[in-house]
Amino acid sequence: MATPDFRFKQFTIRHDRSAMKVGTDGVLLGAWAQVPIYEQPTPHPSVLDVGTGTGLIALMLAQRYPDAKIVGIDIDEASIEQAKENVESTPFKTQIAILEQDFSNIDSFSNQYDLIVSNPPFYTEDTLGGKEARDKARHTTSLPFEILVKNAAKLLTKSGLFSVIIPFQSAADFISICVANRLYLTRRLNIRSKETKPFNRVMLEFSTTIQSAEINTLTLYDTHHERTPEYTQLTQDFYL
Repeated sequence: MATPDFRFKQFTIRHDRSAMKVGTDGVLLGAWAQVPIYEQPTPHPSVLDVGTGTGLIALMLAQRYPDAKIVGIDIDEASIEQAKENVESTPFKTQIAILEQDFSNIDSFSNQYDLIVSNPPFYTEDTLGGKEARDKARHTTSLPFEILVKNAAKLLTKSGLFSVIIPFQSAADFISICVANRLYLTRRLNIRSKETKPFNRVMLEFSTTIQSAEINTLTLYDTHHERTPEYTQLTQDFYL
């Protein structure tokens, strides 16, 4: 059973009521996703966290980018309420707005964003477990990749970035969907738990311009199940 809270260096996340608990995927994406660097710096870069859950990724990005204005959205009412409470108890509360909003409904959005980030649902329909809130949070039926990508492409600024973490085996299809929507791979991080294990997650970053992609590998744990130096470096500002 998940503990009711998860403590980081600068904030604590309660996740007992959220449909999605704090997990490694969210921590990795929150530590890896980046706001674009412009020749003319944007005083307050805008960030959209799609499927914010507990507000974890929104809070991590607020810590990393003190000038950013961040919106976290979700369709689960209990998650929204808990995310609001989590944000309100941190030093980053003035940077973040948490909204109950469906990313499938593109007409409900009036702004564009410098960074759109998502730890999207990725389980398929045949793995539905019968718990409605958790199923919505975890399964592609609530936000298919095609809709996620199509709407992200519409809401990105001209030089904006779109970052996700998904199953490794879904990467080729996801990249193809992005190309069809004129989003092009700029960074890719293949992730595995140990060197002896196959890759099971991948983080992907896309932009609206074609460029050579930076491709790297991350192994999370060594043979003693200790965090590797690379994993430690990536998450050092957050994990206690």
